[in-house]
Parts: sequence; structure tokens; C-alpha cells
Amino acid sequence: MKKKRLYKLLLGLAGLSIVLFLLALLSGKSSYTGPFLFGFFAFLAFGVRGNPVGKGFSYTIMIFAAVTISMYYPSLFLKWGDFELKATIVPLLQIIMFGMGSQMSFRDFAGVIKMPKGVLLGLACQFTIMPIIGFTIATTFGFPPEIAAGIILVGSSPSGLASNVMSFIAKANLALSVTLTAVATMLAPLITPSLMKLLAGQFVPIDFWGMMLSIINMVILPIVAGLMFNTLAYGNEKLRSKINQGLVYFLIIAGKNLILLQTSEIETGAALLQFAKDLAWFLLLPIIVALLVSKLKGDKLSVLNKLTALFSMAGIGAIILVITAAGRDSLLDIGLLLILACLLHNSAGYFLGYWICKLARMDEKSCRTIALEVGMQNGGLASGIALEMGRVATIGLAPAVFGPMMNITGSSLATWWRRKTENQTPTPESL
Repeated sequence: MKKKRLYKLLLGLAGLSIVLFLLALLSGKSSYTGPFLFGFFAFLAFGVRGNPVGKGFSYTIMIFAAVTISMYYPSLFLKWGDFELKATIVPLLQIIMFGMGSQMSFRDFAGVIKMPKGVLLGLACQFTIMPIIGFTIATTFGFPPEIAAGIILVGSSPSGLASNVMSFIAKANLALSVTLTAVATMLAPLITPSLMKLLAGQFVPIDFWGMMLSIINMVILPIVAGLMFNTLAYGNEKLRSKINQGLVYFLIIAGKNLILLQTSEIETGAALLQFAKDLAWFLLLPIIVALLVSKLKGDKLSVLNKLTALFSMAGIGAIILVITAAGRDSLLDIGLLLILACLLHNSAGYFLGYWICKLARMDEKSCRTIALEVGMQNGGLASGIALEMGRVATIGLAPAVFGPMMNITGSSLATWWRRKTENQTPTPESL
């Protein structure tokens, strides 16, 4: 009862905040509009948690609160003293990817064998529909070169964890969703730079090998660390299986450093030092932490998993804060047009992904899954790539807009599909 009153109070405060925002806006007191608009989104984000449907939009609304405060007070999220906050983007992304890997196991990749048609069709749609639509939109709308490259970058990125959540809500094929996300992410170091070189090379210079190494550092190595952690902390595999997996992960880290040595001007000594660092961070440290976590049981383990999920969500919010602040001026110039472009991009991904699967005679659950996998991209990875390219304030804008938008459209579509399924399911009374 107390919770219901609290939720009602928060919704009332949200209503008051938006009224005050409108009054301040109409009276010309623009300095007050920022706090009131932020208050509206913040109160609303917590207030809707009292409603089963609204609860699914709580995180997305909170992202709007973050974007609001970042747009009004960008200086807060650019530098703290001499430290530039954009330097936190890659470490945050690595932690998020580690969290993703820690919830996966080697068995998730076995879905390629169990569901070959769904996986191959899903990957084909993922890496053709979105890049081509992104290129078409970027050229049709006549965006500045770096903004156009950002739209193509979103389309060339793999899907992320959000698509798995939406597949669960939609009562789609969750196993296929997890497999597609895992495989697409592992293919990203090769496919994303190739697509960017092919489609975005006319807009900005693309360093293929540099982008490949950036993706491996930001995504593959942290996921490898997460997989190693999962195997030792939660897995029931025999010792031989664990040793074999550890050997595979060692070879992945060694392969990354071999590419670095062959494609850059780094000296052998520096390359060996980097190899040692990668082994320490992405293999030895996860092993040590996993052995400690394996001692936890019951509630403590459940709390740890929840904290990992919450930190991942907070990390995505922090990345959006920093990117929005960095690109504020560009957003003010082309914001509405970029929002429209991202909406078209996102919606076309859902539509074409679903109906191509229908034409291929896939079952309904798999069609929904692939539609969500195609339409929802890993905006965090795209943001990290933009930072590594040194253009987070321009190329990074499309991922910053696309991320919150896909959560709104994805959760809405998933909820609609879920209700449709529930309405079609016969109840005991009707039998």
C-alpha cells in the first residue's frame, strides 16, 4: 500500500514538473526549464514502475532524463578538472561486455548447429539490411559526412543485450536471440570494419585494421574474460573442458596481439608487454575473481548478478551522457532530422527483418526474434568505435540517438507481440 502511494506521489511530482517546465518556457525563463524537464523524466521513470506495463519503460525514461541534463549542462560531462570524461567510454563498454560474457557460456554458440537456418538468416539480415538502409538514409538526407558515417556505423554494428531482453518480453525464441547476439558480436571485428570501409569510406577515412583491433579490445576480449569467469564461477564442466576453453581464450588473446604486431609500427618489446597486460586483465584476473565468486551461494550470488545488470545499465547511461554533452551543438543543429533518420532506420530493420523471415517460412517466434535482432543495434559499441576514431562528437551522435530510441520502439513492439500471444492462447475456461 505504501509503495502504491509512493508511485502516485512520484507521478504527481512528474506532472507538476512538466507544468512548471511549460510555465517557465512560456514566460521566457529558460534557465529554469532544464531542472523542471529533468525532474519530469526522473520522477516519471520511477513513478511508472508501479504499473506492470510502464515498468518496462522506466529505464528508457531515465535515459531521457540523462540526455536532458546533458543537453542543458554539457560542461558537467565533458571534463572534471584536467580529466576528459570521454576517456571513460571504452572502460565502461569493456565492463558492460564483460557482464554480457559472464551471463553466457560456450554452449550458447552451439545454437549455430541446433538452429542453422535461423542463425544464418538472422546474420544475413543483420549485416545487410541495416548497413544498406543506413547508407541509403545517410545519402538521401544529405547529412554532413561525419554524421552520415555515424548512421552507417550504427547499421554496421551487431545487435546487443537489449535485443535479448526484448525477445524475452515478446515471448520470442530467446535461445535464437542469445545465439545471434553472441555470433554477430564475435563476427563484428571482421564484418563491421569491412562494411564501414565499403559504405562509409567516401565520407570519412576508415582504418580497417585499427577499427578491427578497437572492436577486439572493446568487445571480444572482455567477452572472452566473461566467458572464462562464467565457466569457473558457474559452470559444471569437467577440468579438461575448462582447460580446453582456457586454451581457446589464450589463443584469441594471442591472435589479437599478433594482428597488432603485424599491422602497426609497434616494437616487439612493446607488443610483448601489451600481450602480458591482456593476459593479466582478460584471462588471469577473471580466473582469480571467478574462484572467489564460486565460494558464494544462494542470495549472495543472486545479488551479485543483479548488481552486474544494474552496473551495465548505468554504464550505458553514462556513455550516453558523455556523448550527448560532446555533441550538443551538432544535436541542436540537426537533432530533429537525425531523430527522424534513426527512427526510419530502426523501424525498417524491424519491418524487413520480420517479413523476410516470413517469406523464408520461419516460425512466428523466430520471425519476431530476428526482427528485434536486426532492428536493435549495439549503440555502445558504435559509440566506442566513434571515440577510437577521434570523432565521438560527430560520428558518435547517431549511436547516442539510436540507443534510447530503439529501447522505446523495441519495448513497445515486444509488449504488443506479448499481448497478441496471450490473447491467442486459449484459457482453461474456453477449452
